[in-house]
Amino acid sequence: MTPSSPTLLVLDADPPPRLGRLTGRARIVHTDAARLAERLPGADVLLVWDFTSHAVREAWPGDGPRPRWVHTASAGVDHLMCPELAASDTVVTNARGIFDQPIAEYVAALVLAAAKDLPRTLEYQRERTWRHRETRRVAGTRACVVGSGPIGRAIARTLKALGVTTALVGRVPRTGVHGPADLDRLISRADWVIAAAPLTGQTYRMFDAHRFGVMQPSAFFVNVGRGDLVDEEALARALTRRWIAGAALDVFAAEPLPADSPLWELPGLVASPHMSGDTVGWRDELGAQFVELYERWAAGRSLRNVVDKTRGYVPGH
Repeated sequence: MTPSSPTLLVLDADPPPRLGRLTGRARIVHTDAARLAERLPGADVLLVWDFTSHAVREAWPGDGPRPRWVHTASAGVDHLMCPELAASDTVVTNARGIFDQPIAEYVAALVLAAAKDLPRTLEYQRERTWRHRETRRVAGTRACVVGSGPIGRAIARTLKALGVTTALVGRVPRTGVHGPADLDRLISRADWVIAAAPLTGQTYRMFDAHRFGVMQPSAFFVNVGRGDLVDEEALARALTRRWIAGAALDVFAAEPLPADSPLWELPGLVASPHMSGDTVGWRDELGAQFVELYERWAAGRSLRNVVDKTRGYVPGH
């Protein structure tokens, strides 16, 4: 390692990232949330490996220099963005591309499980109850996927492969993508409504009492985006009153979901612990992606996955 090697600060989570390829090319400093603020001024690059932490948003405002580049090992950036970071010259990148297909497969599994009534089949098996039912055919149904980024597009492709007619909704209408003005009309006709949008000022609690009221009584709602896309109290009422047939949440406003949360016992709700994109080897993929980006940065080449800090996502994809 040369005296001029950049300082890479890593906001740790367990297990830590594998950064062996950067040995001798960066001075790697590991930190926890408690010491992040004091170590930020000495860092050239910040790797937010603990992407569940809000420590960056809390530590970034303050005196002294700040890293020239921040990378988060997640698709969302709302956990780290604050006005000071958004207004700075610091480049922010995310883990776009790692989670697309795994999340799409998870959504497809939820759709198939709901259509084929698999949760109740497992319940009856535990009870040793033989109860024949008829289930839904997936091919020929309609889906509305909200969020036209790489994850939303992967979900749409996967559902289409199952024979589902799929409409994609994004921030701006364009070829193959509907705009927000079409959302109510599309979800009112959809059998499957999938939330996969980034969390922004425009998408905060976009799925509220009105939106659940617009959906068909037979509709199934899935959120694999961010927890705060959904008004959870409104969803609870919609399920309890059977405005919709069921729902699956992989993300929540508060994580981990508290043991005393009423969401655990809602009728028709499948709750999973923010795992839809986490397949075997995913941490290694995240580490390898960051090392590749670091090599580009160190060579003075343009970075991929650059986030528009005012919008909160990577634009143009």
